[in-house]
Amino acid sequence: MYQRQTQWDKIKDGPYITYLFLSIQIIVFLLMEFQGIRQGIFSGSENGAILQQFGAMVAGDVIYNHEFWRFVTPIFIHIGLVHLAVNSLTLFLAGRLLEPLIGHTRFFILYLLSGIMGNLVSFAFSSPLSISAGASTSLFGLFAAFIVLGRLFPNQPIIRQVSRNMLLLIVLNLGMNVFSSGVDILGHIGGVIGGVLLMVIVGVPKNIRHYQEKMNPHIRILAGIIFVFVTVFCLFYGFKFK
Repeated sequence: MYQRQTQWDKIKDGPYITYLFLSIQIIVFLLMEFQGIRQGIFSGSENGAILQQFGAMVAGDVIYNHEFWRFVTPIFIHIGLVHLAVNSLTLFLAGRLLEPLIGHTRFFILYLLSGIMGNLVSFAFSSPLSISAGASTSLFGLFAAFIVLGRLFPNQPIIRQVSRNMLLLIVLNLGMNVFSSGVDILGHIGGVIGGVLLMVIVGVPKNIRHYQEKMNPHIRILAGIIFVFVTVFCLFYGFKFK
């Protein structure tokens, strides 16, 4: 009975939301490649028309066709096999650490809404004709969440060290993004903003809350207000000035 309960706990506490997101983006990639084969295209995931068809972020489609679902779908779309492999490996490693710590529901909210925030910032400030996609908006949100956790758990050396590593990773990646024309740095910045705000908002489960310093509830309310403000601002700016 004890062994069965232990096995169940392992399954219950496992990062199955991480595996769900991984499965979705792999399936979407295969469907895009299959669509490319049907059209006689070598790599469907790198074809602009197929990317647009499957839901990549194209600001013009949101503005003129009101395709608001494009704030979500780009999270699961990748441009080429290397893009998919790098983001999938990153999600696997980061998700296995973060999801068991904050719980499945919090992780689900954090990942999706960070990605949406990244796509909102990209929508607001990028060209109406540019095409962008990838889980990196959400992944930068996960990196930022680790940084917040480092502040919430100042007496936990492992979390504090991971937090420092993630901060360095964000700085290095954004620095390299500046010199890479093919990377949506706006989406990455938006993901970081979303990750910080959302981690403050959702907090951590009650069973580990006694390990952290008590957070002022007004900070969580302020983070929620800022998140809503940035969302509304990006929508307004994108529709008004394009």
